[in-house]
Amino acid sequence: MLQPVILCGGDGTRLWPASRKALPKQFMPLHGSTLFIDTLVRAAALPEAQPALVLCNAAHRFLAAVQMQDAAQPTDKHNTARVPAAEHDRGRILLEPVGKNTAPAVAIAALHCLADDPVLLILSADHAIPDTNAFARSVALGMEAARAGDLVTFGVVPTRPETGFGYVQRGPLQSNGAYSVARFVEKPDHKDAESYLAAGDYLWNSGMFLFRPSAFLRELKLYSPAILEACEKAYAARTHDLDFIRLDEPAFAACPADSIDYAVMEHTARAVVVPLEAAWSDLGSWQSLYDVATPDEAGNVALGDTVTAGCTGSFFLAQSRLITAVGLDNMVVVETPDAVMVAPKERSQEVKQLVAILKSMGRTEADEHARVYRPWGSYETLILGERFQVKRIIVTPGHRLSLQKHYHRAEHWVVVRGTALVTIHDGETLLGENESTFIPTGAVHRLENPGKVPLEIIEIQTGSYLGEDDIVRLEDVYGR
Repeated sequence: MLQPVILCGGDGTRLWPASRKALPKQFMPLHGSTLFIDTLVRAAALPEAQPALVLCNAAHRFLAAVQMQDAAQPTDKHNTARVPAAEHDRGRILLEPVGKNTAPAVAIAALHCLADDPVLLILSADHAIPDTNAFARSVALGMEAARAGDLVTFGVVPTRPETGFGYVQRGPLQSNGAYSVARFVEKPDHKDAESYLAAGDYLWNSGMFLFRPSAFLRELKLYSPAILEACEKAYAARTHDLDFIRLDEPAFAACPADSIDYAVMEHTARAVVVPLEAAWSDLGSWQSLYDVATPDEAGNVALGDTVTAGCTGSFFLAQSRLITAVGLDNMVVVETPDAVMVAPKERSQEVKQLVAILKSMGRTEADEHARVYRPWGSYETLILGERFQVKRIIVTPGHRLSLQKHYHRAEHWVVVRGTALVTIHDGETLLGENESTFIPTGAVHRLENPGKVPLEIIEIQTGSYLGEDDIVRLEDVYGR
């Protein structure tokens, strides 16, 4: 039995402004899908694969749940889904209260699966691997070693002297088809990267693994016992929240933060490596996103509404308006509804420095998009002025906001599309399109979509303070 485990941590700050903490790159729509859904599909296609187990930040739990449901929905005339629907989803999403890197996350997954002791396939949610057949062949090649108790890592056969990845040097070929690991190497400078490529026995460290839970926990106990002890306590005190499993926050917060490589793989004698010869990328920068796309005859990649003249080797992404450019060479231009980022392509790794500066300035654009996703749907600010704000709110069919009140603002709701069930104090009112209602300051209220199409309303807020923290939740089906 093969149990895929998908790690969804990470903020994706190097793909800002399209990727942000509230909607990181693994959940971001790209070419009609998301990297997370692509990973679900890739894992589900493997022989013996069980429905994926997902570990993610508690703040992203509903994004993960919705996209798992989307992946299981029929997508063509043959009524087939990209991912087979599981018999039940309960217990398939484990929530990390704080980020602690990959070693604790994998330890939790191993503890969760220890009773059956299947082979775990550890995958990152933000990798691009277009050659799924090559990926499947490498996984099949590593199964014998994993079943025998080895810890398999996958090394991507390099195609260029890359300084943005760590490397694995392979040793002799073993009888099980895997190679022993000679050593792990940190991200090199360009000269060393060139020598690794010429040597032929160095592979890019993909961050994907294959092993039994018992084998990983055995090695973790030997080399990082503090991580194992903290994870055992956090998992033992777990609780169920809707369809999610929450780890105990104090216990998990006390866990040391470390990667699988540092905590285990660089120390264990049971590490082996299987080559992966595919166009793999961790999409860690705009340069890497350019590299996996198909450029036009001038070497440009243009996504969205773009018009260019005399530009070469550049990447353009327009999300909400027209981008025009003249004479740019090897540049990145990314437009979102609330921000524009321009950088030389070769310096696109440095975008995370911009995010750090924005955070130091207290700018919300560092973490949140203009459109903010919630478990019930989404909202976006259309106009923000002194003592007033206009928002567009979309509520998914069958969902509702919390029962709440505000101390500093009043709200006026106008239904643009769909049907709204509005609660104000103890009364309920059903509103259709072009109908409206007023919620006074301090009134207990709720908005619900009882219909079968998305509910869209325009909300006009007025008051002395319009921040999102002026919400007193009295009842919430999402456990916030």
